[in-house]
Amino acid sequence: MIVGKLLRTFRVAVRALRRNTLGIVIGVAAVIAMVDIGQGSAVSVRQTIASMGANNLVVQPGTAASSGASFGAGSVVTLTPQDAEAIERDCPAVKSVAPMVRVRTQVVYGNRNWVPPFIFGTTPAFHDVRDWQMLDEGEPFTDRDVRNARKVCLLGRTVVRELFQGESPLGKEVRIQNVSFKVVGVLSRKGANMMGVDQDDTVIAPWTTIKYRVAGVSMQTTNQSASSSTTGQPPAPGAPPIPAKPWAALYPVENMQQRLYTQPSQSQLLNTPQPVRFTNVDQIQIQAKSETAIPAAIQQITRLLHERHRIPDGEPDDFNIRDMTEMTKALASTSILMGVLLLCVSLISLIVGGVGIMNIMMVSVTERTREIGLRMAVGARAEDVLRQFLVEAIVLCLIGGAVGILVGRGGSLLVNMLLRWPVQYSTPAVVLAVGVSAVVGIVFGFYPAWKASRLDPIEALRYE
Repeated sequence: MIVGKLLRTFRVAVRALRRNTLGIVIGVAAVIAMVDIGQGSAVSVRQTIASMGANNLVVQPGTAASSGASFGAGSVVTLTPQDAEAIERDCPAVKSVAPMVRVRTQVVYGNRNWVPPFIFGTTPAFHDVRDWQMLDEGEPFTDRDVRNARKVCLLGRTVVRELFQGESPLGKEVRIQNVSFKVVGVLSRKGANMMGVDQDDTVIAPWTTIKYRVAGVSMQTTNQSASSSTTGQPPAPGAPPIPAKPWAALYPVENMQQRLYTQPSQSQLLNTPQPVRFTNVDQIQIQAKSETAIPAAIQQITRLLHERHRIPDGEPDDFNIRDMTEMTKALASTSILMGVLLLCVSLISLIVGGVGIMNIMMVSVTERTREIGLRMAVGARAEDVLRQFLVEAIVLCLIGGAVGILVGRGGSLLVNMLLRWPVQYSTPAVVLAVGVSAVVGIVFGFYPAWKASRLDPIEALRYE
């Protein structure tokens, strides 16, 4: 009985409101399109900030001191490539890990030379850690190149401009500390970082090559090419170049392809927390899975390195972990701002849509005054009229909401195709739009329905 009455009321509501759904269609479509475009913009902003290193961590060696004098961060040798492998393997909050060896020296091509701020020795994971996926030319070096210490490199755009002056560097060779490197790729332009350092003024190569063939020592931040000769002066014209020290003599690695790292002796393992002669890196760059995972990643890395370096409880760490706090705060404030903006726009859209529904229902009550009076004259009660107009309001919102979802999704797709704005489709927004449409129909349709149910049948029948 009740179900049949509701079905009849629903059919009457559909017939009465077919011409009144345009307002809610436009409102819901605007909300859906706004949410899609807004979320896409928020994601784009987060990706841009993340590409600058917002969710990155840097593990550096600790500080050495003598007679109360500190030598500064990175002055002790504690980090190894095996530490990097263990962090990537055993820390669930970590996404990518790249060991780093840094030098600063002259890069020479033909009769031109340039000194980048840093030459980085690393692994292919560096591109994931720094979100530097694209190359303008060529292809990145591989893990096999790292294992074999191959003499290949990638050049930043600034280095290409200074050394090659319009030529393509692919396949050509540059000299670093009298070691020839083949250029296999050109990095895409990245610009300056937050500190104003040109990120395109760089050379990237396998860390094993930089470590064993170029550096020979750790943490080089001065221009090594300025002190390449014993006298501090460049060789005389016509004199043979000063040969580089054999990398095998610096770090005796037997069969580089089979054994990447030098192995400590058994006595060293038993007597010292760290071997006295091992392959070290200058720092380890780490990308957390997200900015919210940074605290967990720091805890996991700290616990792991305590175990690996055998640091007792209460003893100072022999490493430092740096997070990009400034970038993380910027990312958090940006995300909050975008969320508040979306919320405000959504509320305004819903209020406008609700007022439109109320106006439509008020017009409907006025237009159908005689119909209401006739219904009440033949036996309809006030609650029946109230129920009818509430159902009409809900049906109006649901039908208009369904059409509005299609129109809004199509509009956001059109914006993405024509304007190339980022768009992220939100299924929860669609579900929420349907639910909110019904709630708005009940809230803003109640007053017109109550007003209709309070009409005097005799006055309604006299209404012209």
